[in-house]
Amino acid sequence: MLKGKTALITGSTSGIGLGLALALAQEGANVMLNGFGDVEAARAAVGHLGVEVDYHGADMSRPDEVVDLVRATEARFGGLDILVNNAGIQHVAPIQDFPPERWDAILAINLSSAFHTLRAALPGMLARNWGRVINIASVHGQVASVNKSAYVAAKHGLVGLTKVAALETATTGVTVNAICPGWVLTPLVQKQVDARAQADGVDGEEATRRLLGEKQPSLAFTTPDQLGALAVFLCSEAAKNVRGQAWGMDGGWTAQ
Repeated sequence: MLKGKTALITGSTSGIGLGLALALAQEGANVMLNGFGDVEAARAAVGHLGVEVDYHGADMSRPDEVVDLVRATEARFGGLDILVNNAGIQHVAPIQDFPPERWDAILAINLSSAFHTLRAALPGMLARNWGRVINIASVHGQVASVNKSAYVAAKHGLVGLTKVAALETATTGVTVNAICPGWVLTPLVQKQVDARAQADGVDGEEATRRLLGEKQPSLAFTTPDQLGALAVFLCSEAAKNVRGQAWGMDGGWTAQ
């Protein structure tokens, strides 16, 4: 479905981002990877699907490097058709104890980087009258949790940016949407499950149930594969009138 298209996915050398890259590559899209995970393993996994793949090590907290990432993608593949803003970091602390430098870093990577990629990528998409922008927000782009002030602020901002960009491109062939996952089973989250199992003296299944039971009514993790399938749909012709949505995949979290 996406043969001949090029996708740039930020934060895509592991976890959710790699899952998104694999899903888009499976549909034929060439991929520009970015991130600080195992680059060679990610390149091999995506390249195994028979598409062209490259890597750019832009630090997403630096606007000049973010713009260079977009320009390098366009130069390498002849254009940029699908932009997935996935890069993100987290820090947890009460507001009164939250280090200002951590606030600045989270806002820079989780929110501002998406503005810089979008600003750089939109002219080419509009010139070709086709493009798909998918911002990976979070359930925390719609609701809040304690001790996550910077993350919640950034993700709410990302949903707002999505809506504005969707309105500004509403009569064009470019669509802009956000995906808002709840708990996603990644290696980082698996470590939290393992730590909880050890702390509570229970097995992994019970630790998972306790973790999910606090927020996610389905008691099931979302997987990177499922998020990838949703991203593929948003890139399809069937979704060409899906614009400005904050699409929850949260097991019922925000339905409560």
